[in-house]
Amino acid sequence: MKENHFLTNLKDLRHTININTVSSAVVASIFGSTGPALIVIGAATSGGLTYEQTISWLFAVYFFSGLLGMYLALKYRQPITGAYTIAGTVLVAGSLTHFSLNEAIGAYIVANILVIILGLSGLIDKLMKWMPLPIVMGMIVGVMIRFAIDMITSITISPLLAGSAILAFLLSSRFFKKVPPVLSALVVAIALAFLMDAFKFQDMGGSFILPQVIWPVFSIEAIISISIPLALLIICSENAQASGVLMAQGYNPPNNAMAISGSAIGVIAAFFGAHAINIAGPATAINASKEAGPKETRYAAGFLNGVIYSGYGLLASIVVPFVIAMPGVIVTVIAGLAMLGVLINSLKTAFSDTKFQMGAFFALIIGMSGVNFFNISAPLWAIIGSLMVTFLLEREHLSLKLKGNG
Repeated sequence: MKENHFLTNLKDLRHTININTVSSAVVASIFGSTGPALIVIGAATSGGLTYEQTISWLFAVYFFSGLLGMYLALKYRQPITGAYTIAGTVLVAGSLTHFSLNEAIGAYIVANILVIILGLSGLIDKLMKWMPLPIVMGMIVGVMIRFAIDMITSITISPLLAGSAILAFLLSSRFFKKVPPVLSALVVAIALAFLMDAFKFQDMGGSFILPQVIWPVFSIEAIISISIPLALLIICSENAQASGVLMAQGYNPPNNAMAISGSAIGVIAAFFGAHAINIAGPATAINASKEAGPKETRYAAGFLNGVIYSGYGLLASIVVPFVIAMPGVIVTVIAGLAMLGVLINSLKTAFSDTKFQMGAFFALIIGMSGVNFFNISAPLWAIIGSLMVTFLLEREHLSLKLKGNG
């Protein structure tokens, strides 16, 4: 897709913001600001951070990822959504027990610089163009299928809440086609949760807390332990998922620009405690799905998602307690419903062609396994393992791909 001018796309926003783009942005924002936020809070607690440092961390990852999403969505007219690596949060949680927060900040900055260097070299974009699409799609399905599975298992946790949301989605898809079915499911689930008194509000305080500036300390041990695996997670896990999702929906993602822009903002965000700023896999999938409306207007969903994230980050100390009160079942079932279209399209792309089917299948099952070695999570291992299988069993297809004929 030809790159559009930033200001032109900004002017076009008023014509592209509609019930579809708004509902997709809201669903993606709820998904991204509930479970992931709890993981950050848990990581901060286990790492011995103060409440003020925790709020600063949340401010940084949401405010700056929101800015990234708004910028990229407008610049490239694609539903690109900013976020932070959840796997990286888990990695950092373990590291904070061995390194000071200042040393961790230094390692975050180095990780972002590594990503910027790789992006400027052009290697990231070349790698994604060389990668067989069925393998990327197989990885996407393997990693994201858990959202659909968790949606079904959530019925055993709360049959009424989860079952009603799924039923509302199906009925809306059948009888109210002008209303996004995920929005119908969300409204029904939240209304029922209030009637059932399922929101668990706690003592909130509600006072506004300013983010803290934390100065880095550069430690070789911290750089080795945090920077290298964190940079790999940003490129090969988070950004690769988002790129695959965008390709599955017919977009031409600007891989180098996504990496460079995310990590350039990430360097600034690191001073406030952010471990990474990158492109969101699941949230981009929601905003890029057909439920977000016509393909040419879906970028508005990515932009609105960014607006919500930035606002969430600014008001983190006030909003987070309300988010924590929301029943987890709602987040689980709505995320699963929002992923259905992406999963179906990715499955079609992965296995509709006779080429790379064995590689795509291994990418799928490795992604589903959730394996984690050397602090590197399943998406990267899915790519590595499936390429090894393809090299052994489908070398002729790979040769044609490298020559530009496959």
